[in-house]
Amino acid sequence: MSEIPAKATESEDPSEGARTAAAAAAAPDATAASRDTASVSGDEPSADAMWQSSPPGSIYDYIRVASFSIGPDGLVDQWSLRAEQLFGIPAERAVGMDPIEAFIDPDRREQGHRKMAEILDGREWTGVVPFRKPDPGPTGRGEEALAEVYVMPTRTEEGDKAAVCIVVDVRTLRSIETDLAASQAIFGQSPFGFLLIDTDLRVRRANQRFAYVFGGTPDDHRGRGVHDYLPRSEAERITATLRRVLETGDSITDMHVTGFLPDSAERRHWSVNLYRVHSGSGRPIGIAWLATDITARRAAAREAAAARRNLALLNEAGARIGNSLDLETTARELLDVVVPGFCDLATVDLYQGLLAGDETPPGLADGSAELRRVAFASAVSDAPLVGGGAPVAVGAVHHYPFNSPCADALRTARPQSVPAEDGGLVQSTLAVPMVAHDTVVGLAQFSRTKGSEPFGDRDRDLAVELAARAAVCIDNARLYRREHERALILQRSLLPPGDPVASGLDIACRYLPGNASSDRPSEVGGDWFDVIELPGHRTALVVGDVMGRGLRAAVAMGELRSAVRTLALLDLEPAEVLSALDEIARGLGAPGGVQQATRAARRPREADLSEVYLATCVYAVYDSVTRRCTFANAGHLPPVLVEPGEDALMLDVPPGMPLGVGGEPFEEVEVELPEGALLALYTDGLVESRDHPLDEGLQAFVGALTDPARPLEDVCDHVLNTLDTHHGEDDIALLMARVQGLPAESVGDWTLPREPRSVGRAREYARGQLLSWDLEPLVDTTELLVSELVTNALRYGEGEIRLRLLLDRTLVCEVWDSGLVQPRRRRARDTDEGGRGLQLVGLLSAAWGSRRTPRGKTVWFELPLPDGETGLIDPAEALLSLF
Repeated sequence: MSEIPAKATESEDPSEGARTAAAAAAAPDATAASRDTASVSGDEPSADAMWQSSPPGSIYDYIRVASFSIGPDGLVDQWSLRAEQLFGIPAERAVGMDPIEAFIDPDRREQGHRKMAEILDGREWTGVVPFRKPDPGPTGRGEEALAEVYVMPTRTEEGDKAAVCIVVDVRTLRSIETDLAASQAIFGQSPFGFLLIDTDLRVRRANQRFAYVFGGTPDDHRGRGVHDYLPRSEAERITATLRRVLETGDSITDMHVTGFLPDSAERRHWSVNLYRVHSGSGRPIGIAWLATDITARRAAAREAAAARRNLALLNEAGARIGNSLDLETTARELLDVVVPGFCDLATVDLYQGLLAGDETPPGLADGSAELRRVAFASAVSDAPLVGGGAPVAVGAVHHYPFNSPCADALRTARPQSVPAEDGGLVQSTLAVPMVAHDTVVGLAQFSRTKGSEPFGDRDRDLAVELAARAAVCIDNARLYRREHERALILQRSLLPPGDPVASGLDIACRYLPGNASSDRPSEVGGDWFDVIELPGHRTALVVGDVMGRGLRAAVAMGELRSAVRTLALLDLEPAEVLSALDEIARGLGAPGGVQQATRAARRPREADLSEVYLATCVYAVYDSVTRRCTFANAGHLPPVLVEPGEDALMLDVPPGMPLGVGGEPFEEVEVELPEGALLALYTDGLVESRDHPLDEGLQAFVGALTDPARPLEDVCDHVLNTLDTHHGEDDIALLMARVQGLPAESVGDWTLPREPRSVGRAREYARGQLLSWDLEPLVDTTELLVSELVTNALRYGEGEIRLRLLLDRTLVCEVWDSGLVQPRRRRARDTDEGGRGLQLVGLLSAAWGSRRTPRGKTVWFELPLPDGETGLIDPAEALLSLF
């Protein structure tokens, strides 16, 4: 070494060096640590413990202390085992070694020899000496170290001067000093609770933070166990964990412990880390316990988890509630969301007036109005709960007492807590009014059973939000139901009432409005059908479909249907009827009607598609006398005909353009229908859906008409049951007619020459035919009216005269001629000798009129058959009434 350190001191007092070494190695905290680690089974060591053969477990386990002696010659004559460990030199090598030459650097050896001479001269010395451990390697330079040496002079048995050296590793002392400072920081300054637990699982030392939390001073907790701090079940779990750590040495990280502080009922949570503590010799002496209070963190985590759960519930509610415009379905969707994610039981009650279609719900009434239970859900049991009061079944109508919390919630539009009843399973219930647009539409009740967490303020806010969302959807469903029912009523009012009847035809019809069974809420459509009786025991069959849905389509359908009936009464040909309908359809979307639409069509402009009305229609006129049917089609699906003994086929009727397009004429097709044949007219909703293309639907429809001889009502039911008619995407109209021609004996047909005596002959023909039909009460009236019509044909008509009598549900008389001039009824003055013939026809007949024919015109009148109840008009009185 270069020099002996300046802090090396000399002393005449032999005990001075010992005190210096003790002061460096054993500070007060070190003494306490030595006492704690050495006394693992009691506070005071026993006499036997002083002489035990096991490792002592004292401070000497932590500091490196060695000793050796120097003989009178200045060489080592004794070398301890600790010296072997400290210097790394065995005794056989050390004995006889010059310590100055072995451990001191060459540049410091001269000073070392002087000090050794002084020591052998009987002087005591202590100081810090840098030294180098010998290295057996080729370099010969070992590890550098720093030692505090205490040299005490001694004498041998011969009386020669010698010395005993005690050496302490300075670096170990400084490491202990650092550890003691860290220990002091843990036990005095750490913000975390720290315990040192011995092998008997008793507290040996507690830090200041632990004592502050659990009360008292750190020494007050010495000797206590975990049962003194934790509930029994939790303490047993922790005790088992401590034993496992002590036995295996496996550390425990972030173990959650739950307990209570003294004089507090608040539940606290700690995160605890455990690891086994060893002595300097490696012997387990206990367990270190480091705890952090995570109560606030747990509460924040629960709040965050609750907020995430509530947000997820609201997102789920937004996605699942309101997918259907049906009141009951929307209520069930609310319960599917909240049970069991939010509560264990839930019910929804809606005002009975709202479900009955009242214009305005009760709103903020007294809360005792009648309600209907529309939905119930339970995660516990479907059976009524004990103590829950009289159960209300789904669909039952009930009301809440005026002073009940539920009535108060309905009255004030604010949520109320319903007290739990004794003996029941429910511990917490919220009665939440369902408010939409400042109007209360019903009440939702959410209940949690015993064992679940009671409702809190956050739960109350969430329940109000869920109920409000469902209420808006229910109110929308209510408005939709109201508008849908109104449109449906309008649509049905525009369809033929009851079962239509026609001469020479057996009629059956079906109409199925679109419903909400599809993936989108459907509205009323523009499908319609009609059966119109025409003069001469003829019948017009009409089926049409306005493109689009909703009230607009229903209104357009009503206007077109009214126009069809008006045009049919004019007895126009089918193609002419469709041409007139096309003009009317184009005028529906124009403010000025047909004329304005016609003018606008001549000017180039951008079409407003929102005001375009398009429709398809098939119009057929059936003559029961000839059994011939004339068809005209405006873009509609072709009629289907089933002849007796034959397969069904689609008639080849030119489709034409839809109504409202304009610019194209319509063609007619005349078909003779055999007796017993079946004719079917329909709309596209019967044969087309998203899952079934039109071609497949048409083939299925044709294949379903396999037995036309069955009753017509059964045939309709069979068709609807066979085809996919429950898709709900469009309205379905089906009109079926079985041909039953007028028998030949019910027809009287005569041709009269154009001469005056044909009038008398016509009366004779009519009388004879009526008598053969046993219609004697109609003879006089018929003779009078036939005489008037034949006389008009002779005076104003042209060509041959044809007289025809038709007997079916009424008596029809027709007079045909080749003249094109239509008869016109006028009022005769009192002084006029003529002009009263058509007035007389109008008075005596049930109906009369004229129509054009391909070869002229036909004038007709109709008389009701005598049934014993309807009195016939006396011709004499009718004649007198003209004057």
